Amino acid sequence: MKLKDLTEKLISESEACLARFEQLRVEDRTPDFFEEVKPHVAKVDIWISEWKQEAERYIRLNRPKYIHQNQIDATEDGMKQYSVQSFFKETSKKRFYQSVHAVLYTLKTLLTELEREGNDDNIPTT
Repeated sequence: MKLKDLTEKLISESEACLARFEQLRVEDRTPDFFEEVKPHVAKVDIWISEWKQEAERYIRLNRPKYIHQNQIDATEDGMKQYSVQSFFKETSKKRFYQSVHAVLYTLKTLLTELEREGNDDNIPTT
């Protein structure tokens, strides 16, 4: 899958995490860990891993001005955490929102960079 597609998928998943977090708080329920949480998080972890590999490759080849390795690492960590936390109403609302918005900022910045360059094939622009 291309980096742009993966980035869009992670943006969509982040927004779904926000919606899930709010919905489960309204419903005042905790989902079954093995039936709902674990399978979903396993799928998201695969997307995150793929995205990280492609993003690192893109950075190595293109050296974008506004995206750096530490942001990629922080995005991976943050998304892995809040993809699980979104299922639990006990999660701190403020911290959850801050994590999601930090990740969305990086993902959207990367997406803007990809669209600006018209470069989704990870080919260095010279």
